[in-house]
Amino acid sequence: MKSAANTPEEYINNLPDDRKQVVNNLRKMILDNLPKGFEETLNYGMIGYVVPHSIYPKGYHCDPKLPLPFMRMASQKNFIAIYHMGLYANQKLMNWFLQEYPKHCDTKLDMGKSCIRFKKMDQIPFSLIGKLSKKVTAKEWIESYEKTLKGQ
Repeated sequence: MKSAANTPEEYINNLPDDRKQVVNNLRKMILDNLPKGFEETLNYGMIGYVVPHSIYPKGYHCDPKLPLPFMRMASQKNFIAIYHMGLYANQKLMNWFLQEYPKHCDTKLDMGKSCIRFKKMDQIPFSLIGKLSKKVTAKEWIESYEKTLKGQ
């Protein structure tokens, strides 16, 4: 569900009441743990965490006017999603996440390549999302991203 909001706060305020606190808690967990060098934005109709042009002037290869994306969070119709590009690009990080998830949550992991879906709002492993948020620095993400680009 794409939002027409212009700020993360507006995005959250436009959510249904049962989602506002959950998304706000996820946002706080990410912001409290995200390494320096990332910046919170609102793009693609979602709250995003990017490497800004001031750090990575090349921007995103699909549209260099956009900053380099790293993480996103969205309230979709039937779930809340965290999109973490580091999981997609780094098998070691993915393996860590797959091992850690059952330690933090009793529900079965519902995941795509970089998308983690949470259908039960009361069973979101906030502390695990915090740990995941701090696992990759902006510098490491840029290096991984450029390595992936060269491999194409």
